Amino acid sequence: MKEILIAVSGVVLFLVGMIRLSAAVRQMVNLRIKDYIRYAVDRPFYGLLTGVVSAVLFQSSSASTALTISLVSAGLISFYSSLAIMLGADIGTTLTVQFVVWRFTEFSPIIVSVGGLLWMTRRGRLHVAGELIFYFGLIFFGLELVSQTASLFKSDPRFVAFLSDAKSPLFGVGVGMVVTLVVQASAIPISILALLAQQDMISLDNALPVVMGANIGTTVTALLAGAVANIHGKRSAVSQLIFKCAGVLVCLSLMPYFMAMLRDLTSDTAQQIALGHLFINLASVALFFFILRPFALLMERVLPGQDEQLPLWPEYLHERDLVNPYRSLTAVSKELQRQFVLAKKMYESTSSLLSDYQEVQRRNIAYTAKVVFNLRSQIVSFLLKISARHLSQGHSRKLFVYTAMAGDIQSIAKHVEALSRLVAQKAERQIPFSSCGENELHDILNLVGRILDDALEVCDQADPEKILSIYRAEEKIDAMVKQARDNHLQRFHKRECHAQAGPVFVEMLIHLERISDHCQNLAEYASELEP
Repeated sequence: MKEILIAVSGVVLFLVGMIRLSAAVRQMVNLRIKDYIRYAVDRPFYGLLTGVVSAVLFQSSSASTALTISLVSAGLISFYSSLAIMLGADIGTTLTVQFVVWRFTEFSPIIVSVGGLLWMTRRGRLHVAGELIFYFGLIFFGLELVSQTASLFKSDPRFVAFLSDAKSPLFGVGVGMVVTLVVQASAIPISILALLAQQDMISLDNALPVVMGANIGTTVTALLAGAVANIHGKRSAVSQLIFKCAGVLVCLSLMPYFMAMLRDLTSDTAQQIALGHLFINLASVALFFFILRPFALLMERVLPGQDEQLPLWPEYLHERDLVNPYRSLTAVSKELQRQFVLAKKMYESTSSLLSDYQEVQRRNIAYTAKVVFNLRSQIVSFLLKISARHLSQGHSRKLFVYTAMAGDIQSIAKHVEALSRLVAQKAERQIPFSSCGENELHDILNLVGRILDDALEVCDQADPEKILSIYRAEEKIDAMVKQARDNHLQRFHKRECHAQAGPVFVEMLIHLERISDHCQNLAEYASELEP
């Protein structure tokens, strides 16, 4: 029982290390999401490399695939671009097993110690690097615990006979699928197989089918991510399953030749298992990489739905227009419109979350916010290049107004994103608002939605009546927010509302008021552009 508990603890430590490492890397990727996407969508080969690198960083193809499906669902990358990334992630994840073969588990206490000490320094990059190293080491430290307990079972002839006696390949595939479905990580069963092979406790004949089953079982994470995604995310999840199954079927049908090739390459069973894992995934790449375009078209027919992609980079800003101030400033105006449309779309999605909360939609809002932030950066950079030209007084005024507008639109997106996080907090903690509070919030949301519509119109064409309407609406929103806060305070003292509802409700009101303030700013800027 003691050995079993230690083995279970090792598996738990592996999962904790993998989950925390994936979370830390995902946060880093989110901060540089535009660079990640730039490499991924340029060419299929770059997408393949992006998938390999992301899986190595995450130490999990499942985490890399889940992120890719989220990006597809948010519209940041196309379904076609996601296919190469997922194929690459399948290759990258094989490195974890190779680390086991290279006996990283034996050095894991050193890795954990070094990472932990760096983490505790709490000094900028050393702190971040230490956290990543610590969790990376924890993955292999967990496997080392499993390895130590496995050696104790070596003296049990029944256990050894179960692992070494030849069994049906389909039985092994089934075992690999079930284990991976339970632990949600194919690296665990495959790494344990490599550890057992290092102690001469399992044969390649029994290990390889389990590796194949684990490859199929790992798609459950992608399928779960796709289940809550839109049609584009679902396509990516189903495609991942097809890739895995096709690669396994090819290798399973050629099993005798496949095993003979592995034995010719090396006599070390652990290395044979690692290479087998790699070649199974390379088989998927060989089958699909060169037909990704027709495969994507086929999947779009099988699972129809319009692929709405949000271009991360400006659509209207071109270096060739810089020679003409009028043309370049007109391009900036169009890009500002697109930036504002995205911010408004974020607001509409956030409003719908209050009545029907869906985590995938909240993530889409967060990714759309990154597009808005990137557009602001690109617009300001383009305006800086325009400013180096000789400009008339009217063009100079537009230059400064457009710079300010880009900042206010970004601020609107920031407040909407913060609002979506509050909605998520309300849903996750199941915090109820009183009926009066719900009605007040609903009225303010509607009025802010209308002021956003008007602000979008005046940014396109300055209409004095619309501008005046925005001023009046902003004053009304301020009054409604103040009244809602006062009413909530009275309900709070009378214990008519949930205790946790107070901070969430008030913060929502603050962000809504700030959004209307920025709309008023945009109206003021638009009035400066009146002829």
